[in-house]
Amino acid sequence: MRPAPPIEYDSGNYDYVIVGAGSAGCVLADRLTASGRHRVLLIEAGGSDARLAIKVPIGYGFTFSDRRVNWAYRTQADPGLASRSIYWPRGKVIGGCSSINAMAYVRGLPHDFDDWERNGANGWNWAAVRRAFLNLEIFRGFGDQGEPTVRGVGPLCVSDLRDQMHPFSSRFLESARDIGWPVLRSTDDREQEGLTYFCSTVRNGYRVSAADAFLRAALRRPNLRVVANALVTRLSTKDDRLSRVHYRVGGTEHVCEANAEIIVSAGAVNSPQILQLSGIGPQDLLQSHGIPVLRDLKQVGKGLQDHLAISHLYEATEPTLNTVLGRWLGRVGAGLRYAVTRRGALSVPVNQVGGFIRSGGPDSAPDIQIFCNPASYSVSASGKPHMDRKPGYLLSAQPCRPTSRGEIRIASPDPRDAPLIHPNSLATEEDRLGAIRAGKLIRDLLAAPTLRRVTRSTKTPDIRQMTDDDMLDDFRSRASTVFHPCGTCRMGATSATSVVDSRLRVHDIDGLRVVDASTFPNITSGNTNAPTLMLAMRAADMILEDARG
Repeated sequence: MRPAPPIEYDSGNYDYVIVGAGSAGCVLADRLTASGRHRVLLIEAGGSDARLAIKVPIGYGFTFSDRRVNWAYRTQADPGLASRSIYWPRGKVIGGCSSINAMAYVRGLPHDFDDWERNGANGWNWAAVRRAFLNLEIFRGFGDQGEPTVRGVGPLCVSDLRDQMHPFSSRFLESARDIGWPVLRSTDDREQEGLTYFCSTVRNGYRVSAADAFLRAALRRPNLRVVANALVTRLSTKDDRLSRVHYRVGGTEHVCEANAEIIVSAGAVNSPQILQLSGIGPQDLLQSHGIPVLRDLKQVGKGLQDHLAISHLYEATEPTLNTVLGRWLGRVGAGLRYAVTRRGALSVPVNQVGGFIRSGGPDSAPDIQIFCNPASYSVSASGKPHMDRKPGYLLSAQPCRPTSRGEIRIASPDPRDAPLIHPNSLATEEDRLGAIRAGKLIRDLLAAPTLRRVTRSTKTPDIRQMTDDDMLDDFRSRASTVFHPCGTCRMGATSATSVVDSRLRVHDIDGLRVVDASTFPNITSGNTNAPTLMLAMRAADMILEDARG
């Protein structure tokens, strides 16, 4: 048995203890301390985000597998994906996944949030959340005549970087026009279907994480304390009320207390893990690990959803990002340009063009998200990316609203042991048909005259020769996560079907909320960071409202 660590009691008088300084936790820390009336402790398992690979936009290729800033999880063998174990990066650093993600800023589609409300998350429809998005953002881009423009007053900078993107990216938009797909001016809520240039959380050549947008200002306030490199081990009660957070720093266990609430914002993998370690979860699971049951809440860890995408790579006849980043001399030149101007290949994420397209499935809304990158690259089983030397590009497609649901389960009572991730991919016929439709959209785009003209050869199985069954087999064999897990502590009306109510309070436990992507009732159609930030903004308002009365 491992020896028990010494215990130190934190004598700080905290109103709120936030577990996790990721996207949601940074927003909460800022909003809950702004008035000066509430004292907040923010606990983060990872360390500082002051790293060049985090700040430089293209640097996420290095943080993708860096265990200093990344939990670097792996799933259990997934029967729906040919029994493969898939690599799941998750942020373990100040800023969480917003410090290591690909920076694409996508709100989702209006029906995503209307479905939240239909599933028991009262007050989370599109009309309600749209106001929160507008309060969240300041947009830097271009007007209808191409003039520079700034709109919005929010703390999060969202930039249109089309003037810095690789010229090859325009080929994707030309190809979309070739085959009759809409090409959009921007990705706002007025236009939902079509391809356009991605907007990114980047400003002046630097990543803008949740820590940059929210936590930096809050750190100047005397009523916020941040503890980094601290592993939360469990939550516990005092005088029959859940109010204590146990965490380890080095070899010492610390215990702190929240006078008002504990807020768990550790993400879709770690939030259910922390609840289960604390005796909140399915009774049979807890008892099998010898954990005393505080609350038999059967949905904790269940409901896991994620986006899966299939990618196809092609060698190009024109220069692409590979010409720059795939060669030593090109990287040196790009580095010098970035150092002097904060522009060029290093200042823009590799995801440059994308959008939502209708595939002809049963949903009347766009149901497939397309990604088009002016680079070809591969990722090893350990998560190491490798950029090809020859010019190439990538076409990728993900079904937007999968219906399969998996589960997160603790592997042992030891918080240092990674939880078991069971994605349960492609478990429904609807999802299997969606995988085939995703492949067909890639085939349609590849057949556009513009892409045919600039394509030399295929670097992956040739989708042009595939039957429907071939496409499904290819998806099972090669598709992977797009890193959008959610739903493992989902919102809903009752404890029989959910973990938290529509104000993100854990059912039947006073003083405990969960605020992060784990509370999504269903996955949104696109990238999940923007909806997570929005959710935390609204949650902070609810917490402050409840504190007032």
